[in-house]
Amino acid sequence: MTWRRMAGPLALLACAATVAACGTTDDKSSDSATSGDSSKPAASATKSSTGEQSKFFNQADYDKQLAQRTATPEGPSDKPWLQMIDPQMIDTSKYKAKSGSGWNVCFSNAASDNPWRQNGLTTMKQEAANTKEIGKFTVVDAEAKDDKQISDIEAMVSGGKCDIILIAPNTTATLTPAVEAACKSDVPVIVFDRGVQTDCPVTFLHPIGGYAYGADAAEFLRNKVKKGGKILALRILPGVDVLETRWSGAKGIFDKAGLNVVGVEFTDGDAAKTKSIVSDYIQREGSLDGVWMDAGATAVAAVEAFEDAGQDVPPITGEDQNDFLMKWKDQGLTAIAPTYSNFQWRTAIIAATKILKGEQVPKEWILPQPVVTQDNLDQNVKPKMPPLYYANCGCEDMPGWPEKWGGKQ
Repeated sequence: MTWRRMAGPLALLACAATVAACGTTDDKSSDSATSGDSSKPAASATKSSTGEQSKFFNQADYDKQLAQRTATPEGPSDKPWLQMIDPQMIDTSKYKAKSGSGWNVCFSNAASDNPWRQNGLTTMKQEAANTKEIGKFTVVDAEAKDDKQISDIEAMVSGGKCDIILIAPNTTATLTPAVEAACKSDVPVIVFDRGVQTDCPVTFLHPIGGYAYGADAAEFLRNKVKKGGKILALRILPGVDVLETRWSGAKGIFDKAGLNVVGVEFTDGDAAKTKSIVSDYIQREGSLDGVWMDAGATAVAAVEAFEDAGQDVPPITGEDQNDFLMKWKDQGLTAIAPTYSNFQWRTAIIAATKILKGEQVPKEWILPQPVVTQDNLDQNVKPKMPPLYYANCGCEDMPGWPEKWGGKQ
């Protein structure tokens, strides 16, 4: 089995300097949210304003995520970080720690370079601190550098002081040999957030994936914008698989719905650039009927472009970052926020604890991927939390919340 990187909202893996080299335009998968019928991506030969299908597109993965969006996960309904979609449980008794406490849980983190990752790391540290069996939680940050992460993992393995190693890979292919080498040691390995091209880790845990994210957002616009309506698609980078799959999840839906995608632009995840791009399109097109985004960190900047132009904000997609949710509620926007389940950072520690106790875990631990809609917006908006807080952190029942996450009681 080959595991693709299913997460990592701002992973920096560029396959080329130009859009064309990455399949033209394509990467926090689906049938119609309202009708339930399957919306297959358009074939690459089909003439479309959205360009050619990405070379990252995989029909089987697309179909799988399509089905998983409506699957009923196993586990407690009020604790999504403990839930599992179609789990295939495995025996981990051979990894049971000799000592029942004082474990050193080691974590090789790709980076802490964006709010999603920072929020997740805070949750992870608190979960480790609140787990009595864990005596030490060792975190090493690769600073988004493959060579540093490879060295970090090698040091964790050779040092002989880790009871288990968690890895959030910076990139997929380059980190695969390092993960495989770690798997050959006596130390159990967990991969989460982003995947690698090997199934040697004890478990790989992640939310459903990019196709589901992209399709949730595209279906929303399909249902809110009239046929022929002008859609601006904002992406971060070409060649990043999770972002490519988000775009692939949206592309076919836009093509079949007959929406006019007037532009597919890369923002580099920069708020000022995002605002400038949206402003330029408003001036060029006169107006826009919808905005699709493959990640929501700069969604507020896109909204502000319409406000500055004195126009109503059209239907727009964002993410569960608190500044966007607050803006949505305060301004009465027509919006949706797909998520890439930040609570997976908590699940990684829970999985490590289970393995060191010799308990069963899924070989692939697939977590649910909630969507913020108008119906549940009030439950997700957190006025006392900072702008860059993520609603789906799964942390609000933890000791130290909200202060540890920058909030107020």
